[in-house]
Amino acid sequence: MAVNGTSVSRAEFSAELDAFNAHPGLYCYVSSLINAAIVKPGAGRDSLTTASEVQWMNLRLEGIAIDRYVATTLHHVPSGAELASAQVALEGELTQAAVHASQSCSGTAVQAVAEMPAAMRNAQIEDQASSAYLLSKLNATISLTPAHIKKYFLAHQSSYDKLCVAVAIVPQTSLAAFAASQSQGMSVAALAKKYSVDSSAAKGGNYGCFAPNSSSYASVRNDIGTAAVGHFPTTGLSYTPTVGGPTYGLFVSATSKTPATLASAQGTVINDIQTQNAATGNNVKSNILYAAAVSVDPAFGRWGVSTSGPAVFAPALPAETGPATSTQLTTASATPYQ
Repeated sequence: MAVNGTSVSRAEFSAELDAFNAHPGLYCYVSSLINAAIVKPGAGRDSLTTASEVQWMNLRLEGIAIDRYVATTLHHVPSGAELASAQVALEGELTQAAVHASQSCSGTAVQAVAEMPAAMRNAQIEDQASSAYLLSKLNATISLTPAHIKKYFLAHQSSYDKLCVAVAIVPQTSLAAFAASQSQGMSVAALAKKYSVDSSAAKGGNYGCFAPNSSSYASVRNDIGTAAVGHFPTTGLSYTPTVGGPTYGLFVSATSKTPATLASAQGTVINDIQTQNAATGNNVKSNILYAAAVSVDPAFGRWGVSTSGPAVFAPALPAETGPATSTQLTTASATPYQ
């Protein structure tokens, strides 16, 4: 592929894909970063899915496009100090991605970066540095300096409370009675004991406490939202514990909220800042990609525009079946031309 004059050869790209097969730790960390499995277990290019190649190519292409934009439009080339900082940031981003994806990757993110082929590693670090520089030039973004992280934390401190929660998993047949008891003022603990089929019912639904550095914190915080302590929501979430099994109503309530320190919340704070920055950066990235001169090896994909913007699509491969049969093609057709 080539982006605005900077190219990645077929051999170089294949070496990057092979590296994921050769190094499970690298595979795990990068899969967590893009929130998708990049390759299937195995060795060699034949073990890689087409979707896997496309996912990685899109990430590589976006990085090159941003790096070229920073160099040619903003006239900036990352310094040695910026590259060193970018490597640390990349390693930290991989670590946080694995934590939030609840992945126990073998080795450390530092080792994973070291396992990349040299050209791949240098490109990822330079792309990281260029992205950081670009974000620093956008008025709506927040730089990840200690001072700015602390300022953001203090402005959103209630979003990082330690959360203790209670749950009630209620069968569909009991939802009406649950709602009636709730409207009559029955407590969270009493509701859980009476209606919940979860093992926590005997403890009044007590499900434990989650600090901001917990891998489950983001989902727990999302479930509770800004709801008051000691109250189940009037409408539960839909919960199906087994595929094809019955669906239950899932009710989650905060039983206490305790202010957390910046030290314990820092990972989540950084992730929230990065998410906010990404929303701003994605708009700029789309504009950069729209204007980019891109060519893609047709064996790996096609460059086009989807509903979410410019991207690489899976290559257009011929069908695996012939025009007159539903069986897989194994030999050339011997049917004479009519």
